Amino acid sequence: MSPDSRHEPVLIPGTLPSQSRLKGVVRHFIGLVLVGVLIGLACLPLNLVDGVQDHLYALMPTSADESWSWRGVVIAFLPLVVMPILLLLQRGPWQAGAGSGIPSTMNGLEDPSQLPKAMAAPGTVQRGVLWSIATIAMFPLGREGPVVQFGAAVSRACHRRFRNWLPSLSERQIVAIGGGAGLAGGFNTPLLGAVFMLEELTADYSIVTIWPALVISVAAAGFSNIGGEPMFGLGVLNVALPEVEQLMLAFPIGIVCGLVGGFFNKGLVWLTGRLAPVIKRKPLRTGLYLGGGLTVLALLSWGTSTSDGEALVRQLIEQGMPNAMGNDQVYISGLTSIWITLVRVIGPMLALSPGVPGGLIDPSLTFGAVLGYTICAVAGISSQVGIGLGLAAGLSGATQLPLVSIVFAWRLAGDQQLFAGVVLASVLAAYTGRLVCRDPVYHGLSKLQRAPRR
Repeated sequence: MSPDSRHEPVLIPGTLPSQSRLKGVVRHFIGLVLVGVLIGLACLPLNLVDGVQDHLYALMPTSADESWSWRGVVIAFLPLVVMPILLLLQRGPWQAGAGSGIPSTMNGLEDPSQLPKAMAAPGTVQRGVLWSIATIAMFPLGREGPVVQFGAAVSRACHRRFRNWLPSLSERQIVAIGGGAGLAGGFNTPLLGAVFMLEELTADYSIVTIWPALVISVAAAGFSNIGGEPMFGLGVLNVALPEVEQLMLAFPIGIVCGLVGGFFNKGLVWLTGRLAPVIKRKPLRTGLYLGGGLTVLALLSWGTSTSDGEALVRQLIEQGMPNAMGNDQVYISGLTSIWITLVRVIGPMLALSPGVPGGLIDPSLTFGAVLGYTICAVAGISSQVGIGLGLAAGLSGATQLPLVSIVFAWRLAGDQQLFAGVVLASVLAAYTGRLVCRDPVYHGLSKLQRAPRR
């Protein structure tokens, strides 16, 4: 029995709670809501910056049938200029802001003595600024790293200052809940916060953490997008398919997305480890090489390799696969799909491996959607079914988090009618990805942070 629980009044079944007990519950609930509101407000600037990408992506041709504008060319060359600057900042005055934010949060949860440094305000703000610069420069990375770290830092600060309002939660619990709520705020998906907390940040499956996580996540999602968000962020998949056919499609989509996701996971962790000592010695030169690589990919793919990928998925849903190779026969044969998949895998690896703050959720969703679209197009089945299954399978293959992937896919594309196929594709992708790379991606990155410095 914990010291706190010994002083709590015992309720006899069939009796009403005492007035003091009721006040305590109400105050605890208000405290949770306030924490969620503050997390949502902290995520709001990041969400606004993320919205800038959609406007910039509209300036890219995205198809060989369109010509480059001077604005599109300037955007394509931004990584060549911005990447060296980011690496110089990360090596010098803003070292605390480097990295995704999730690995440091996970290491802090494993070793609470690391929490003060991992959740410090200067590093948190620096991470948000670095990510914002990279996002406006159209780096192909997501935002879950910064929003998870923002949520964890805000919740820890609230817990330390208003402990009496959150008496039933330990520091470790509130940090894990806040990290999940940050993800909920970043993607306007309340249930995702609790699922991510349980599946990735902690294994504490108890009512003590689950319902507070839901309350905080709902509040965070509600205040992180002033003006509202679309009910389904990427559109709605208006298609129905018998469950038997869904399950049959789930096998190839789940296995292929799992393989690609597993190699993406393994390649990202390996490249991150290899680049770390090189960046310390030669940040400017390394930044030029990596930024130049992103620029080349953007030019060769007509801009489809840029941004987090959400705009590309909307394009798949609304217009179909863009022609990024300029040859109708090649386009028909499916090589365009393979090329877009490659640039959507290689691009995020180049952007994330040097420690630029960001995330891989959006990139994983994107290459999964492209693969699912392609498989269904080859099979002569509605490509929107492939997008729905591929979204979840791509993310699950890269992260090995099938529950998180299912919730994400449902929220982004409204594909609840594909329940059976999405679930099976996610599970198959997670298992296949695990065969390729044993450690889930954020666990692998957190191990690199714990490795002794040379």
